[in-house]
Amino acid sequence: MSHNTDRRQWISAMGIAAVGLGFGSANARAAEHGREPEKNEKEVEAAEDLMREHGVLRRALLVYSEAGSRIASSGNDIPLAVLGDTATLFRSFGEEYHERALEEKHVFPTLIAKGGAIADTAKTLTQQHQRGREITDYISAIARKGRIGTAESAPLANTLAGFVRMYEHHAAIEDTIIFPAWKAAISDAQYEDLSEQFEDLEHRMFGKDGFEDALARIAKIEQAFGLSDLAALTAAPPPIR
Repeated sequence: MSHNTDRRQWISAMGIAAVGLGFGSANARAAEHGREPEKNEKEVEAAEDLMREHGVLRRALLVYSEAGSRIASSGNDIPLAVLGDTATLFRSFGEEYHERALEEKHVFPTLIAKGGAIADTAKTLTQQHQRGREITDYISAIARKGRIGTAESAPLANTLAGFVRMYEHHAAIEDTIIFPAWKAAISDAQYEDLSEQFEDLEHRMFGKDGFEDALARIAKIEQAFGLSDLAALTAAPPPIR
């Protein structure tokens, strides 16, 4: 056997061993935290996890925006129970998990401790979380009534529009400023540990398929509001000049 052949076989063997060690490590961590090992399991990093959760919440905002527009134009022509389901999803997945358990416990305190402009931004975001919870209570209360009163139409539409405007900016600032600053402020070891903690917490709060369950719930809501066909939402061409 030639020297080149020996070398290729050695490299191949080392590559297979490295892959095996990688999968073994992931499966070992899964077993350590009481989860069933998954084939080809790949850990989601903390910042990626936070940003993909924003994706679910942004889809809820699209529902709120659609609901607000319909209420403003026709008063009560929306599936009100489904609007309540949207608020329930935003409460459990967005406020209790994403905001309280992750951002307010792990992300914001690190940045507030640094002081300066980034600390002020984190404090403002915390205040916006609280305002969002007040709005979720309000939406849920109206949804439980089963109908939107005549006097409630305009205030509800305006509240939904205000919430969407606030949270779109809120999530964009977090994605582009807060999360990168937080990742830079902690060590690689801390970041790796928190990535695992975030994943484990998601599993404890929502089960093994927590994120996937949230995706399924928002997809069902979108379907009820006629928002599930992406192609149908393509904007009309601009006017011919």
